[in-house]
Order: sequence, then C-alpha cells, then structure tokens
Amino acid sequence: MEPVTSLSLIAVEKMMEQSIALRSMVVYQRPHSLFSTVTVYQHFITPNFFVHDHFGCLYLFIEPAVQFILGVADVQVQICTPAELSCKLSSPNCKGIWYKDGFQVPPDDRVKIIKEGACHKLVIDNCKNDDSGVYLFEVDGRISEGSLTVQNPPTFNMDSLREFSKPVIVRACETAEWKLAFSGGDPMKIKWIKEDEELLEGLNVKIEQTEIKAGLCITDCQRRNCGEVKINIKNDYGTLEATSRLIVLDKPTPPQRPVEIVEASLTAIEFKWKPPKDDGGCPVKHYILERQQVGGSKTWTNVGELPNDPLKYRDTNVKPGKRYCYHIRAKNEEGVSDAFETEDIQAGILCYPGPPSAPKVVSAFKDCINLVWSTPTNTGGTEIWGYNLERRKKGSNLWSPANLDGPIKDTTFALKDVIEGAAYEFRVSAINISGVGEPSPPSVIVFARDPKKPPGKVIDLKLTDSSYTTFSLAWTKPKEVEGVEDEAKGYFVEIRPNESPEWTRCNINPIISTSFNVIGLKAMGMYWVRVIATNDGGEGEPQGFDNYIIAMPPPVRPKFTGKMKSFMVVRKGNTVRFNINFEASPLPDIYWLKDCVPVSKRVTITNSDRGSQLLIPTSERSDTGIFTIIVKNMVGQETFSVEIRVTDDPKPPGPVELEQNVPGTVTVTWTPSPDEKKDDRLHYIVYKRDSVKRTWRMVADSLFNHKFTVINILPGREYNFRVFAKNDMGLSEPAVSPTWRTTRRKDKFILDMPDVKGLDLQCPPSFLLRLKIRTAPPGYECYMSCAVRGDPKPHVTWYHNNVSLNTNTNYLITNVCGVCTMLILKIGPKDSGDYSVIADSPLGRAECSTKLTVRGTISQSHHNKMLFFATGIICNYF
Repeated sequence: MEPVTSLSLIAVEKMMEQSIALRSMVVYQRPHSLFSTVTVYQHFITPNFFVHDHFGCLYLFIEPAVQFILGVADVQVQICTPAELSCKLSSPNCKGIWYKDGFQVPPDDRVKIIKEGACHKLVIDNCKNDDSGVYLFEVDGRISEGSLTVQNPPTFNMDSLREFSKPVIVRACETAEWKLAFSGGDPMKIKWIKEDEELLEGLNVKIEQTEIKAGLCITDCQRRNCGEVKINIKNDYGTLEATSRLIVLDKPTPPQRPVEIVEASLTAIEFKWKPPKDDGGCPVKHYILERQQVGGSKTWTNVGELPNDPLKYRDTNVKPGKRYCYHIRAKNEEGVSDAFETEDIQAGILCYPGPPSAPKVVSAFKDCINLVWSTPTNTGGTEIWGYNLERRKKGSNLWSPANLDGPIKDTTFALKDVIEGAAYEFRVSAINISGVGEPSPPSVIVFARDPKKPPGKVIDLKLTDSSYTTFSLAWTKPKEVEGVEDEAKGYFVEIRPNESPEWTRCNINPIISTSFNVIGLKAMGMYWVRVIATNDGGEGEPQGFDNYIIAMPPPVRPKFTGKMKSFMVVRKGNTVRFNINFEASPLPDIYWLKDCVPVSKRVTITNSDRGSQLLIPTSERSDTGIFTIIVKNMVGQETFSVEIRVTDDPKPPGPVELEQNVPGTVTVTWTPSPDEKKDDRLHYIVYKRDSVKRTWRMVADSLFNHKFTVINILPGREYNFRVFAKNDMGLSEPAVSPTWRTTRRKDKFILDMPDVKGLDLQCPPSFLLRLKIRTAPPGYECYMSCAVRGDPKPHVTWYHNNVSLNTNTNYLITNVCGVCTMLILKIGPKDSGDYSVIADSPLGRAECSTKLTVRGTISQSHHNKMLFFATGIICNYF
C-alpha cells in the first residue's frame, strides 16, 4: 500500500467507527515527530485496530469482523435428557453471550457454558418442558440462532402397566375394568382397541380419561366379548401401546352335531358325540345324559353323569325295534349347557352293511394274487365282523367263495388257490350282526402269472402338427421281445422346457392310442418331448427327439387378411382406431411408421399373434399423414399403408362482397376460410335466394377459388347469397352477403277495402265442464277441475263449506284460459265436505258444486243418523 503523507486523528477515528475493512495502512511523519504520533494514536487502538512501528514507519492494521463458521443448529431432545447447542467462530479470541427468547442465559447447576477455542457450547442437563425455545449466540454484533425442542412422548407407569398386562377374568354378566396410569406432553389422544376394532363409548362400554390415567369399563360381559384389549396413547412426540386380555367364564355351549352311531343292534345302542364348540372358558368335566323312548312315555329318564373322556355311551337297556332319543348336556365349573337332542336311534332291526369298495389287485403271481379293499361307508349301525371274498373266471357268470376258512377279519387277502395263466375277477361282501351285505363292484380282470417285463422304446416318434400352444405327436408301438420286453399296454407323454431340468407328465393315466396332442404350451417356447411305453410290468425307457421343438405353426410368410381401408377421415378430438389382421409364422416383428418415420409416443400400438391395432386416443390435425405397417419374420415381410386425415368442421369464409360488372350478372367474392391452408381438399359452395321464390338454390359447387359470377339476375328482385366452406367432415357455417337489389318501374296499385262491422262477443258466465264428485283415501292428493266461459272474463272463487279458499295457501288454485283447477296436496278428514265454484262478471253469475268424501271418515249428519238409530235399538231392547 502506498504511504499516506499525512493522516489526521479525526480520519483514523472515522475509519474505526465505520469499521472499514482495510488490512493495513502506513502512516509516517518526519523522524523527529514519529514517536509522538505513536503516542497520540495509542489510546485509539481496539481489538480490530492495532499500530506497528517499523523503521520509522507507522503501520495501522484493521482486522475484519469475526465470522460464524458453523451456526447454531435446531436441536430436538427427549425430556429428562441432556441437550447441547454449539457454534464455531472464525477466531478463537472472541467471547460471546448466549440468549434464550431474548434473555441472557446464566450458567447454573443444569446449564453450562463451555468455550473450547473457537467453539462455543451451551449444555443443558435433564431438560424440562420450559427449556424449549429459541436460543441465539451473539458475538461482536453478529448473531446465530437455533431452536431447542424438548419432546415429551407418552410413558406408562411400570407398576400400573404390570397390573394392566394381567388378563381380566370375569364371569358372564359381570363387569370388566382396566386402568392404566401414564404421563406425557399434551395433547394426548387415547384409543381403546379390541380385536383390531376401536371401542367407542356405548351402552355397555364406558371410557374414562384424565391427564394422568385412562380407564375402560365393559359391563354385562358375554363370551363373545373375550379377546385381546389394547390401549393406544399418542401425542405429537410418539405413540405407546399396551395389551391386556379379557376372559369371560360361562357355562359351555351344547355338544356339536351330529352324533356318530357306532352300533344299533337288537341288544344295544352305542354312539359318540363331539365336544362343545365353546367350553365356556374352563374345561368340561362331565356330560349329563337323559333318555326318552320315542312313542312311549314323554318323560326324560336321567342316565347319569359321564366322564369327559371317552365321548361315547353304550345303552344296553333297549327293546328290539324301539326308537330312542337322548339329551346330552356339557358341565363345567360355571354350570350346565343347554341340551343337545340327538336324532331318533332305532334298535333291534336287521340292517345289513353296504357294499365295500371294489377289490384292488396289489400284486399277481402264477401261484398267488394279493387283494385289498376299503370298509363300507354304511355299516348297518353295528360293528363289521368280517368279509366274504368271491371270485369268477373271465367269461363266467358263476361266483364262487374264495375264503373257505371263515370270514376274513382284515381288509387284505392273499389268494393262493389259483390256476396259472387264468384270468379272474373278485368281489367282496361285509358281514355284521344282521348278516352278509351287498357285494362290492367287481375288480379289474387279473391274470395269475408272474409280473410282466417292461416294454421297449416306441418306434418312429414324429411331430405331425404344431401351433403356438399345441404339439401333435404320433408313434409306432414298440416291438415285443419274449423274456426281455413285453407288449405295451399304454403310453405316457412328457415335456420339459428348455430352461428347466424337470419333466412334466401330460397325461395322468396311460393312453392306449399311438397319438397325442400336447396343449397349454407357451408361444415360441422351446420344449423337449419324449414318450414312455408302459404295461403291468412297469414303464419302459423313454423315446424322445434329438433336439428341442419350438411351439409355433409351420413357417408362413406374413399375409394381410380381411378388408382394409386405405383412406380414413377422423374428426379432430375423436379417437383414431385402425385394425390390421394378418397371418404369419413364426410371430413377426411389427413396425408402424408415419410419413416414413416411426410413430410418436402419442400413438398406442397393440400387437397380437393375428393382428395389430393403431390407437390415437385424442386426435389432432398434426396426426394427419400416411401410416405404414411393416410385418416381418424370418420368411419375409409385408407392408400396408393407410392415409389418415384428421380434420374438423371448416371455419366459414370471410366477408362476402357483391359487384356487378355486366348487367344481369352479379360477381360474388369472399375472403378464404382460415382452414384453407391446413386442408387441401377444402372447397366452396355458393347458394342463391331471390325475393320471389324465397328458396335457397345451389348455383356453384367445388370452387377452389374465391370468386364466382352469378347470371340471370332479374330486375325488380332482391337477391341474397351464401358461401359455404366444405371439406371431408361437411359444411361450415355460411358467410352471408348483403342484399342485392335491382329496381324496376311499377304502376301505383290502389286497394279498396270494404267496411267491416264489429261483432259483439260478450256473454254472461257459464260452465262448459262442471265439477265431479270425488272420493279419495287420506294422505293422497286430490285434483278438481272445471271449465268456465264468459266475456268479459269472470272472476272465479272456490269455496269449502261456504268458506272462500282463494287466499288459503294450503290449496293450489289456478285459472288458465277458463280452465279452473284446485289441488289438495295431502287429504285429511278435515277436507271432507262440499266444494263450490262461483264465477262473477258484470253480465251475470254462475255456480257449480261437488262433494269430497275421504275414505275412513263419515260426515256429521251421517254420524248423527247412526247415533239416533243405535239409541232406538237400545231403547227397544230395554
């Protein structure tokens, strides 16, 4: 910096007051006065201003003001936890002051003010709600502020929470109560929830809430009230939830239906039952049984109490052929359930068992055949004692017993008395106390021979047809090799996607034919296919193709099908939808172009295996163009183009002007329509109308210019012209010309009008249509009308029992062209009586009347007559 030749004391003071941001300034005087100058300025030096003497030159340094490197940030803490607010300055030698809400913060036992170099901290221990506020730090006139938020989330009293978490157990019709103490900042929202539904104050639910405690009371508890009870407490700083449980003890419900009849024999009835669906909250200890003989005594005999296990009863005190009914009640510590009444159970009749299932052949050998079957669904009400097995040879109708040593006790049997190579059928019958029941259906035919050998591989497996979802296969039956490969009895077809290692069987049961259609394939999917022959000896080795097969039809060059338009006109704003159908295999790639450029994102293209659709939801004029579809696959490609023109009703031409250049003609000119530049197909039509014919007639069509000369203009007539703009959508509004007048001399025409005498149409009032008698039910509408005439127009007044109704707002009265109407909106008993209409005019008066009867009511006179008649009857009686 250049040295200053002189510097006054006032200038230095002014720079110090204005805090000019100068790093240094050189001040010098003559050498003999230098020390005195330093002495004079010494008492002006401040922390931001200092003087340095260097070889006779006096340097005045002015430091810039202190800056905040890191300001005070907003802090959020939980209540009763420490909080720290801090900031960092550009200089470690500065001291500042902390303020809260405009007041200086003094340090105390909880509040500590810490300075660590350039970092200043305010630490508050055990924060309270009152500590929330805005804190700022001020240093050398600079301020940084931040807020402290002390959050007070809800908390539970631990002793109260432990008590709350215990299940509340009450008896039916008693009251259940919960209480829980809590603390937290306001506002506090409390919800009581039972089985995921909020409990609201109601007839049986009472909710109490204070600032520190919440309570719930459920009166008249029932078993349906059992379940989980939750309390949810929420404020601005958090949410808290606690869970309890309500258990309501009651008597159990009746045992469940139906009973299972184990035995219903001549000497005993035995049955089982199911436990109650609801045990009342405590275990069932006993069951109480009562018995009644159907058709006999109507009293119920107490059988006694039965233990909880097993749930069955055997009644041996029965009479043959009689029916019995039983009451079963469940009993726990809270009481006895309602009675469950069984259906009538009959004892002592012959009831044969139903047929078992058809016997299944487990294995067959030349000297033994192993069979198995299932028990009958209908046991006849008694225990199954055993089974009889019968057999017959193939082609015979004679069944012979196979178990000669007595009934078979099990549902399996190994028959060893067989002839090698013979074919057999088997059936089985169940036996109970009544006897032998119906036989089962016969089994499949089985040969008494050793197991067969599995067949070999199928021959000449080939693909006969295919589509995107199916394969058609054919093959030849495998050859039979004696002792090595036996004859095939059926076939399984399996497929495996190329990306999967798992084979999937297409048919659950073996097929007999040597062809099969595989369905449900994924289009263009690659599949491995194989066929497995099978017989009684098992499955043979699979035979498949050497390569995978693609699910697709035979290759077809793309070809368009159906009728297709090559030109479309669409109104602006409407939807453009254009469908293209084609045939192609494999599935082709489809491209749409507009004017040789790919279509924009506004155009929606939807493709399928047999067609494609172009869709523009809301068309605009800019969508006009030639759209081309390209369908391409490995065989070839095909294209088709359609011209789509998006237009709208044309705007009318401009003003029309008329000019006569040649007598007897008129030249019509007009300003072009604004749409002419947008639509090259727009043209104009001219219509003419004269004052004689008064009909519009077209005089020109398909005009692409803006001028037309109309001939045959006759003198003495007025002409009007209209010009329309027309495009593919239709006509515009017309542009109307001024009237063109041609003059012609005319002789004066005089018309003599005859004198006309006036007619006197005055007449007194009279009724053309009179009122009719009305009968209506109470609560319905009633409509009355009549027609009156008269000149001058008469004044019409309606009366009910000689009281005028014209000013009564309960009646809607109108008079239109002599048709007088009155509407009663809702009829009541008071509306019964006589109604009349009076028409008055200066020439006279007319009147008509009627009677309205409300159903279910009687008139006063009729009431008096009935009362007089009843009085006479009573007098005659006495």
